[in-house]
Amino acid sequence: MTSTLQPAVAAEAGKRPGRWLALCVLVLAVLLVAVDATVLGLATPYISEDLDPSGTQLLWIGDVYSFVIAGLLVSMGSLGDRIGRKRILLGGATAFGAVSVLNAYATTPELLILARALLGVAGATLMPATLALIRNLFHDARERSLAVGVWGATASAGTAVGPIVGGFLLEHFWWGSVFLINLPVMAVLVLVGIRLLPESRNPDPGPWDLVGVLLSLAGMIATVYAVKEAAAHGFTRTVLGAGLVGVAALYWFVRRQLTLPTPLLDIRLFRSRGFSGAVLADLLTVLGMSGLIFFLSQYLQLVQGRRPFEAGLAELPAAVGAVAAGL
Repeated sequence: MTSTLQPAVAAEAGKRPGRWLALCVLVLAVLLVAVDATVLGLATPYISEDLDPSGTQLLWIGDVYSFVIAGLLVSMGSLGDRIGRKRILLGGATAFGAVSVLNAYATTPELLILARALLGVAGATLMPATLALIRNLFHDARERSLAVGVWGATASAGTAVGPIVGGFLLEHFWWGSVFLINLPVMAVLVLVGIRLLPESRNPDPGPWDLVGVLLSLAGMIATVYAVKEAAAHGFTRTVLGAGLVGVAALYWFVRRQLTLPTPLLDIRLFRSRGFSGAVLADLLTVLGMSGLIFFLSQYLQLVQGRRPFEAGLAELPAAVGAVAAGL
């Protein structure tokens, strides 16, 4: 009897007080990162009218945020292992709020693209740190599984909620307000997170692979640039050159990670069909939802003539479905 109850008693004793409230702080960060990925969907016509960007510039305004996040996620997660996940989360949240102001008051397409890229750098510090801190907060396997489910549902819901939030703000304020909404939320995250979140880091992380960081970022940006320019201007020498540079950088990144004793990303994980299947499912989900929400936002406003908030509400079923699927 004693030996049967002992693991349960030990697990109960290892449960950290306030862990669920701390989870609320973590998913708040994830929610904002996800919302900012799609909140510009409804604001695009207003930005086009105000800043008069070219077609390619408009694509970069909408996409550079997500591309920078994708290119830096692994690197920022590795950096958090070294300097502390709580520290990088709170520092990234502070930077996210500050750069949001630069986005809101951008006066040229070039400045807005730069500001969105910097917002992506700050956002990349938040996503991996939240997951690592969940692992440190929840030692019980069942609780951890539920916490990760809540995290995933929040990330999915944020993508779908972005148009609703953006629609409401656009009906009452100018397009820059979709960025300023980040400030009070980030202030709450930082102030509450200082008290509730535990600090954690990898005690033996190994050296940080700066070359790998640069390769992953260069490969992502160059490849995406080539795809965008090919769609706009065809396969010119510049497009082909950028594409070759991107593919070569990503290939070098993979080869380098396979040879390092402590890689940024363990490529061998993809040999597991369960892991690869989950990553592929996530990829298809993000591609489908992001594309649908972006184009649906334009269609509801420009073709059907709906007001921004009305268009956002029309996309509410996507948010409900995302929460259910995420959990």
